[in-house]
Amino acid sequence: MKTEIKPIQVIGGGLAGTEAAWQIAQAGLPVILNEMRPVRTSPAHHTGELAELVCSNSFGAKKSDRAAGLLHEELRRLNSIIINTADKHAVPAGGALAVDRAVFSSELTTTLANHPLIEFRRQEVTEIPTDGIVVLTTGPLTTEALAEQLLQFTGMEYLSFFDAASPILVGESIDRDIAFLASRYDKGEAAYLNCPMNKEQYLNFWEQLSSAEQAELKDFERENAKFFEGCLPIEELARRGEDTMRYGPLKPVGLFDSRLGDFRDPENKSKRPYAVVQLRQEDKAGQLWNMVGFQTNLRWGEQKRVFHLIPGLENAEFVRMGVMHPNTFINSPQLLDPTLQFKNRPTLLAAGQLIGTEGYTAAAAGGWLAGTNAARLVLGREALIMPETTMMGALFEFISSASPKHFQPMPPNFGILPQLPVRIRNKQERYGKYRDRALTDLDSWKTQLKTPTVIVA
Repeated sequence: MKTEIKPIQVIGGGLAGTEAAWQIAQAGLPVILNEMRPVRTSPAHHTGELAELVCSNSFGAKKSDRAAGLLHEELRRLNSIIINTADKHAVPAGGALAVDRAVFSSELTTTLANHPLIEFRRQEVTEIPTDGIVVLTTGPLTTEALAEQLLQFTGMEYLSFFDAASPILVGESIDRDIAFLASRYDKGEAAYLNCPMNKEQYLNFWEQLSSAEQAELKDFERENAKFFEGCLPIEELARRGEDTMRYGPLKPVGLFDSRLGDFRDPENKSKRPYAVVQLRQEDKAGQLWNMVGFQTNLRWGEQKRVFHLIPGLENAEFVRMGVMHPNTFINSPQLLDPTLQFKNRPTLLAAGQLIGTEGYTAAAAGGWLAGTNAARLVLGREALIMPETTMMGALFEFISSASPKHFQPMPPNFGILPQLPVRIRNKQERYGKYRDRALTDLDSWKTQLKTPTVIVA
């Protein structure tokens, strides 16, 4: 007598949940896809369709020598329903993959609702199921009830409700002839890159920052935009006075470039910087650097314009811009393995913005891996870890191994990939090499699994 298989539960019908449910069903397993809309709406959504695109209709750059484009291509090779549907309903958008939002979401909703192995439930889930295999894909606007469940499961220190994040830069793009590595008063390990400013440079930066244009907040964001004094936007600090930043995140006290001599020598007093922007290492390899204290509401174009005025950052490449908005996400480095399983409950998986990845394509990628691994657990197979040289593998390795103390959500970017064996200065050529290695390694990985669909042996 054949044993009945208990359906896998997917909670949340966004991009990650839609992809996860589809991959589970494609493995020949039953799945229950729970989506609260339209029974209960969210502040950002307008329909009850699956995979509704909220902020934009663009999935990012199409070219595979761009981070988003490489992620697109990896997902195509893994038969992602999100990317395949996006390709089918693409609209002209220059170099970006953009879609007809309504048709895109409508087709996905119809396709999943008609799948014989997918049970589509329109209901709010207020508790995390305690038995069976579960995939959480509730997104950045997780409801209060489920957020409370996450708090109980993870602990307060492992869950964030507000995303106050500073820009993150590619280490190779920082001018090391200007930026210097040092700790304050030379105490402990020199863990910060420091960008020094003289008075003229600082005053120009302060004036430009004070007058820079801020991004317009949505209604629900404006209601929650009550910032703590210890977490103010950098432009708000600038507007409080000429020297406010110099007594805050840009204070120069105890920071000195050892290449200019001994900081204790009184004759070197005039060489000490007037202000200092500090950069903190974001990843294990030192390829990504965070601008300390630079959480901001400035428009992204304004961030680039103003922050490129900082000495040493004139040609800096941004892999993530500064943000401040409501966003529920877990401290994944403390909680998740690169398989997207919770460390203390391997039968519970998570994907999407809830785990600290950013962007539509990254959400689909997380849904693919979480759904694939959920199916493999039911089938008695080992959960997959993707090659770190792929964009997908690097992203999930980052969110599971970054510094928990300073963890911030991360979009796909070339800065998280392992460095190439030979340094290539030309950015376009370097990105092309990253792409070639990623796709070669992905194809080799699939071949080793002895199946084009990965799941079924």
